[in-house]
Amino acid sequence: MNKKVGLYFGTFNPIHIGHLVIANHMVEFSDLDEVWFVVTPQSPFKTKKSLLDNHHRYQLVAEATLDYPKLKPSKIEFDLPQPNYTVNTLAYLLEKYEDKHNFCLIMGEDNLKGLHKWKNYELILENHYIYVYPRISEGEVVHQFKDHEKIQHVAAPIMEISSTFIRAQHKLGKNVRPMLPEKVWKYMDEMNFYR
Repeated sequence: MNKKVGLYFGTFNPIHIGHLVIANHMVEFSDLDEVWFVVTPQSPFKTKKSLLDNHHRYQLVAEATLDYPKLKPSKIEFDLPQPNYTVNTLAYLLEKYEDKHNFCLIMGEDNLKGLHKWKNYELILENHYIYVYPRISEGEVVHQFKDHEKIQHVAAPIMEISSTFIRAQHKLGKNVRPMLPEKVWKYMDEMNFYR
């Protein structure tokens, strides 16, 4: 039987407990078999200056998921043309894994509100399910996505932790350790990241 894999895209700069809580909730309380953290080398919507090197962010995700067999790190986008567009990554994954996996997207409700601006979003919805977790954010979900058969809302906990906040506070010397998986904290501390 095909594995149902949820793809959780992000820069994960750094990955934190909020990411883990959401991914674990998705894999335990929906019909997904696995969640892959797809580490994005460059988002079309973000500048690169505050990003750690790709391999360090991938390593942080690998450290964070080590004790969770259903959660996997993925560097699939590292070798794809920049900037990365989700529709291209999905096409590549479908080709690479043929009929072994059914790929679904995992996104916050804030991203669903902007889905109509994504490159070839119609094609994404034609071929993939989207699993949406709640976020506190401004604006409305576009009417066409409100009761879409391919969009499933999962009542995951609302996580208001952000990587941006962690980086900024760490730089100021605040203790951000409780917001990070222990192995991530150790790696980050040893490498002197975000100081």
